[in-house]
Amino acid sequence: MTTSNDTPTPAPAKLALSDGTVVSGEAIGQRGLAGGELCFNTSMTGYQEIMTDPSYVGQLMMMTYPHIGNYAATFDHDEAASPMIAGFIVRDFTRRPSNPQADETLDAYMRRHELVGISGVDTRMLVRHIRNRGVMNAVISSDEMDDDVLVQKAKDWPSMSGLDLASEIGVDAPMTFAEGDGPTIVVYDYGVKRNILRSFRQRGCTVHVVPGSTSVEEAMDYDPDGIFLSNGPGDPRAMSAAIERTGQLIETGRPLFGICLGHQLLSLAQGFDVYKMFVGHRGANHPVQNLDTGRVEVTTQNHGFAVDPESIDSSKARITHVNLNDDTVEGMRFKTFAGLSLQYHPEASPGPHDSQYLFDTFMTMISEERDVEIAPPPESRSPVSA
Repeated sequence: MTTSNDTPTPAPAKLALSDGTVVSGEAIGQRGLAGGELCFNTSMTGYQEIMTDPSYVGQLMMMTYPHIGNYAATFDHDEAASPMIAGFIVRDFTRRPSNPQADETLDAYMRRHELVGISGVDTRMLVRHIRNRGVMNAVISSDEMDDDVLVQKAKDWPSMSGLDLASEIGVDAPMTFAEGDGPTIVVYDYGVKRNILRSFRQRGCTVHVVPGSTSVEEAMDYDPDGIFLSNGPGDPRAMSAAIERTGQLIETGRPLFGICLGHQLLSLAQGFDVYKMFVGHRGANHPVQNLDTGRVEVTTQNHGFAVDPESIDSSKARITHVNLNDDTVEGMRFKTFAGLSLQYHPEASPGPHDSQYLFDTFMTMISEERDVEIAPPPESRSPVSA
């Protein structure tokens, strides 16, 4: 493991919010300037999985748990090839981690990926500030240190609303992630997490990952038994081509499953409305109730947009899951086609595995609609290695 001996001398850094708030701290990772929408995650562990979640493109990630970096970084914990967040904000950063399985310190990991960060700030105060004022843009800097200049840069940073960020990530060309004896799944990649793909592989599926711009005709060349619409960053309302394509995918008659951004695209394709939340849901401890069973699941969430429940046409869909903190829509089953969608992340990584059964629900839907034999549910709900 890379030790703290090659860590550069600590340097001052600042975090400036677009409303004029400025706090000082110490630089971590790459020296420089980074900006984006400031959000926070309430997970106690899993910082590396959070940093590499493609849904966080364009966002500065602030961890509410105070001690970050204590178990360093491990190569097989990545959910993408590199960190996706724009910058990293923590209270207490561990430069001398304790984990014999780690490959390098978190600081070395951040520097290798040129990720800018700041530590030593009062994250509790900042979280309360965001909850009162709503999400806003910010910048982290260990170069420019003038408060007025940094605040203006935060004000000038593009808003997340109206941005189609999903087109900037995902695979450039089709690829086969797994080959199995079970159903064939075509995954539309708007920023898919690796553990979603692993979850399908764990169930014996053949998994073909295609770019988000793939035509319906090209997708159907795989003769899929099911189609999956992945998570991803940005404003789904700006993705007019993807919304139209989702409507065409519905017309194929193949079972569909959407998670996070995919859930929102299915909703928009059905004529439902999506809105930007005052403060998004990001963490691995959100309680969600399954309305069909009454069971409460502890879930992993990462979204700043949500489906407006008042816009849902009851002849087209029914709500299956709701968030117990604020009653937001967390899951739906569709009535005019074989499909289900979830606003949260049943694949976890990080987080609890309470909701992994929903992949099995999709497998059952496929077997009913396509007369395809499926494997028994996995004995273990834990993520499997790549």
